[in-house]
Amino acid sequence: MSAVDERRRGYRSRGSRLTRRTQPVLASSAGPLGQPWAAADAGRSQNAPAALADAELVDSGKSWAKCYRRWLRITDAAIVAIAVAAAYAFHFEEGGPVLSRGGAGGSYLAVSIAFVVAWVLALEVHRTREETVLGIGSEEYKRVLDATLGVFGGIAIIVIVAGIDVVRSHFALALPAGALLLLINRWQWRGWLNRQRLFGHYLSKVIVVGEPSDVEYVIRQFGKVSGAAYEVVGAALPAGYTESHVQISAQRVPVLCDVDSVAEKVAETGANAVVVAGRLQGGTRSIRQLGWALEGTRAGLVLASSLTDVAGPRIHWRPVEGLPLMHVELPRFTGGKHTLKRLVDIVASAAALLILSPLLGALAWIIVRDSQGPVFFRQERVGRNGKRFKMVKFRSMVTTAEQDLAALRDLNEGAGLLFKLKNDPRITTCGRWLRKYSLDELPQFWNVLRGDMSLVGPRPQLPCEVEGYEGDVSRRLLIKPGITGLWQINGRSNLGWDESVRWDLYYVENWSLTGDIMILWRTFRVILHPVGAY
Repeated sequence: MSAVDERRRGYRSRGSRLTRRTQPVLASSAGPLGQPWAAADAGRSQNAPAALADAELVDSGKSWAKCYRRWLRITDAAIVAIAVAAAYAFHFEEGGPVLSRGGAGGSYLAVSIAFVVAWVLALEVHRTREETVLGIGSEEYKRVLDATLGVFGGIAIIVIVAGIDVVRSHFALALPAGALLLLINRWQWRGWLNRQRLFGHYLSKVIVVGEPSDVEYVIRQFGKVSGAAYEVVGAALPAGYTESHVQISAQRVPVLCDVDSVAEKVAETGANAVVVAGRLQGGTRSIRQLGWALEGTRAGLVLASSLTDVAGPRIHWRPVEGLPLMHVELPRFTGGKHTLKRLVDIVASAAALLILSPLLGALAWIIVRDSQGPVFFRQERVGRNGKRFKMVKFRSMVTTAEQDLAALRDLNEGAGLLFKLKNDPRITTCGRWLRKYSLDELPQFWNVLRGDMSLVGPRPQLPCEVEGYEGDVSRRLLIKPGITGLWQINGRSNLGWDESVRWDLYYVENWSLTGDIMILWRTFRVILHPVGAY
């Protein structure tokens, strides 16, 4: 059973509740891209789960990507045109902002048209709609920002050299508004795309090639990603393998052929990528021959790296005399990037404390009225390089919580060294919803402002937890802990100990400002729909 089939079976098992939920999704999603299965679904509106069960309705492979990119081009161009038109209609002259008029209107219009053309071309040149970046990761957003800033940077140089003084409104209005709207547009389309992928639509069909153990590992990793963009249609194993399927948990992946016959199966299955999992028999020569065999199929060749927990921005390719060398940038824990992170922390935490002050006051009043004790709870935590500090939170437990902990140790439901109890009797009435929606953590903005913590980082550790660290776990302490992080947006208390450590270590070595922005955005979504918060 494939991962897509398993998702469909899970949806069908939810009965009538799913039917009500999925009908509008299917109806609304069929429209924009005009897919052939839309008409077929129209006659099954009373039985949406049945529609999900039909494999012929799943639109995967290359066709969806072309249509999806076409709609991205249309909406991107519309946003660019609107942003520049707004700057044209309301631009700045010496006397202040005025509507466009007078003799300068013609030249100003020409400059505005040039802005639109250059901006649209930049989005194309920076490959912001490349299939490999659509729907997953931060690279798509980064390319959109690079294209936008590149256009305005280039035009700024031309303006200075030519002495043109009619484009100030483009920098004041079109740049920030256009960049923001482009990012929102991509985010909206990505959300739509990922919702469709949950139903088995718009997936890239792939065949995984390699030794059985390597193939199983790659397919299992694909299954761990909730928004995975791949549908594994089969495996190609070395000659002599006699089993008809590869069993991975509850998923049965058919063995289509041996490595030498992959190109034929690509044409039969409509796969648009072949993933090479690990080393093939015959080494690099086999990979080269596989690439030649795929030349007439229009399918891509993907090499699964054996490097674990290394993010893409740290990997750079450098060909030397025909030898492709992969450079892995080592993580650095000082320097300009960390200074910029600190500046962002100062500005954002100060703004948050100022803006949220009415809410903080209201929550403090509720806590005082709910139970006896102080408003704030201060607890010693371990920060960067083992430095200890007092972390501030709203009090969500009774004042004797620390003394009562010993009697509850045997009921621990937390992972590893972490103590957690879903129905902890020490939690106050208001403390339950404070913890559920992470409102108890708002005072930690003060710790960020002081420099003890960062907005995004590993989970703040207790001294008793740090004392039990073994092996590489202590690398968590190489950067400041955060109010939020990968641990929070990926399950929080529901994570096992090893998984929690892995997320923290991955962040320590691969963090970026773009990644921090995405984590902060996903944190807002997790707060509204809490998972593992107790």
